Amino acid sequence: MADILHREFVYIWYYFDVQLRQIFGYWVLGILLGSCISVFLKDRIHGLMRGMGESRMGLFGIVPASLLGIASPLCMYGTIPLAASFSRSGMRDEWLASFMMCSILLNPQLILYSTALGTTAPVLRSRKAGIRIRSRSCAW
Repeated sequence: MADILHREFVYIWYYFDVQLRQIFGYWVLGILLGSCISVFLKDRIHGLMRGMGESRMGLFGIVPASLLGIASPLCMYGTIPLAASFSRSGMRDEWLASFMMCSILLNPQLILYSTALGTTAPVLRSRKAGIRIRSRSCAW
């Protein structure tokens, strides 16, 4: 029994080590990129989103909200409180939805991590974001 457990632990450790070696460079690059965006562009992104809330762009505001969501270094759990504060300040719901979808699906860190898995993952991720944005904008 101990021999079987030892063999399984060696097997799990080996594949964990292989995956860590393959993704480590992308992980570090994603952390550096996300940190730079968070430090240097966070206030600008927040200011642009608040400024959009005061403008009269209508449904065309989905495009800039999506672009700001892509530039945002936030993950899903960081986007929710930010979207709640934007909603309290009068941001339109369709803009919030597109910001959140792009922030979650097209986050710069996640794109770099997905690239480590091959080119299929980032392409599918961007297509999925486009489909969700279009479906959200048509629902309004």
